[in-house]
Amino acid sequence: QVQLVESGGGLVQPGGSLRLSCAASGSIYSIVIMAWYRQAPGKQRELVASITGGGSTTYADSVKGRFTISRDNGKKTLYLQMNSLKAEDTAIYYCNRHPTIWPWGQGTQVIVSS
Repeated sequence: QVQLVESGGGLVQPGGSLRLSCAASGSIYSIVIMAWYRQAPGKQRELVASITGGGSTTYADSVKGRFTISRDNGKKTLYLQMNSLKAEDTAIYYCNRHPTIWPWGQGTQVIVSS
């Protein structure tokens, strides 16, 4: 059973930065596509960014140029560097496999507010 543990969220002012981390268990981590998702209050969960085992990345239009997804397969850890944060980035952020989903972790909350 794969377990996902997200961390690194917090309260940040508009224009600020945060780096999220996601620690994963499981033996197939290095060969699957991993992704960050987010769910804002009252909205559906959405895909933010994804990365293949080899490091190819895709991003939602809303975060292109501001967010960077990366992974360390040896540490089974996924990262999301978030720069130039906006109020609309406020959400709970989750990591998971893509498109096949494992059980969700608890997520990490990001609040962008002055």
